[in-house]
Amino acid sequence: MTRVAAAQLAAGTDVAANLDACLRLIDDAATAEAELVVLPEFCNHLSWYTDRSHAHRMACRIGDHFLGPVAERATRHRMYVKIGVTLAHDDGGTTGASLLFGPDGELIGQSHKQILMGAENDHLVRGESDSEIIDTPLGRLGLYACMEGVICEVARSLAVRGAQILLNSLNSFASDEAGLHIPVRAAENKVWVVAANKVGPLLPADLLPDIATRLGVPADKLHGAGESQIVAPDGITVARAPATGESLVVADIDVARADDKRRPDGTDILAARRPRLYTPLLTGSGVRRAPAGAETLTVAAALPDPAQIAAAVADGAQLIVLPESATLEIPKVIAALSDSTAHVVLTEAGGAGLLVNADGIAGRQPRLHRTAGHEAAGAGIEIFELPWGRLALVVGDDALFPETFRLAVIRDADVVAVPHTPAEPWEVRLGLPERSAENRLNIVAAGIDATGGLTATVCALSPDFTLWTAWQGPFTGRISHPDLVTAPPGAPRLVTTVRPAQAVNRAVSRGTDLVAGIPLAALTALTREPATATIEPELP
Repeated sequence: MTRVAAAQLAAGTDVAANLDACLRLIDDAATAEAELVVLPEFCNHLSWYTDRSHAHRMACRIGDHFLGPVAERATRHRMYVKIGVTLAHDDGGTTGASLLFGPDGELIGQSHKQILMGAENDHLVRGESDSEIIDTPLGRLGLYACMEGVICEVARSLAVRGAQILLNSLNSFASDEAGLHIPVRAAENKVWVVAANKVGPLLPADLLPDIATRLGVPADKLHGAGESQIVAPDGITVARAPATGESLVVADIDVARADDKRRPDGTDILAARRPRLYTPLLTGSGVRRAPAGAETLTVAAALPDPAQIAAAVADGAQLIVLPESATLEIPKVIAALSDSTAHVVLTEAGGAGLLVNADGIAGRQPRLHRTAGHEAAGAGIEIFELPWGRLALVVGDDALFPETFRLAVIRDADVVAVPHTPAEPWEVRLGLPERSAENRLNIVAAGIDATGGLTATVCALSPDFTLWTAWQGPFTGRISHPDLVTAPPGAPRLVTTVRPAQAVNRAVSRGTDLVAGIPLAALTALTREPATATIEPELP
């Protein structure tokens, strides 16, 4: 077992006080006998500057009065220390840097933030290289920071390249980090994640009241959201700090658990990836080109029963998703849709997804990934133009792969129908909400549980998105999280509403786009075939 720690602290404009806080928590981690400690992002100075010159002056240099004592503490305690700071470069640029010091005090790894958030774009330079993996006696460590974990590519690249423990330093007020974006990176990649967030004001204390008033949010919502945590490869958080206050959380972890990438059915979720299939992500700009869909759309998930389809139509549903491998004859589906404009999504015996309306089969989506019991035949995601917007089908185990939904979003899907069979709790609890959040996609998913009952999850895009849109209700602190509706136990169908038009807005902050901002370096790693891979034949 390896003992790891995540430290949360407040950091303002007093550099000496910030250093004291960092050293105090490193000492606390040593007292707890941790072998590795992760500190938050921007520990050296509040992420607020007048201009690029100011940011450069306040940034760290390797071995300086800030990083030198951090390295000394690593040596003193024979500990690995990961810290996030701004780092000055000789060319005058400044990056958001993740630095890893070894037990001898040497800098053994560094990564430069590839996705900048909001005003960071005004002051910092974006990292152009993929995040580093450091092979240590503790395991293979991957470094990333904050916004790099709000979308999938950076953490995914680290996992695909062999990282076992991902170290995430955050500077975030977002309450959905702890509940969604941090743990999903562990679960979808089956790795450990150690994440350290800030507490206290993330803006200058003297300016905070005025800024909060201008944004229309309570001042305390602009504080670091805390909840630093250690997450296991199944997505379960094994240690979590409170939302407020300086704190240290510690856990003993079995690093080798991150080497087992198998689902209960035996599918290796990384080996089953198809890098060649994802190459359109390299050439797709991610800039939305299609017009917005309808403001609202009534949707349903239902058991495979013509009576339930007809009832959903009577409730106004225009899209009805049935569970994977639903044994229902197409003529009966067509009859249940008689005289309506609704569409039903289900799967045929061969595993492909079908889109059916009152006139018959309107479209087909083959499976894209080879998983236990299923072959893959698909060469890409199809988009179906419907009166209310653009629909994609993600069939069965294809929902396990973040890349599948990325292929849908670069083709401007508004809604994704997912007939699937969840095998692990994270797939519904974390996976579907994250696919919705990181892509700005509405998702309608239907499955069957072990008792034959309906499992239904609908992720509806909220119009209350980030601080840069006008909120309809009070600001909750969530920046990128859908509204979730699930079917109650025993319900034969779920009918609710999604918002296709909201898929147009992908700007999570000023200058930061969830789709157009995918980092090229990480994406290149995800589309590269492994050296031992068998080259796939050309698909039609």
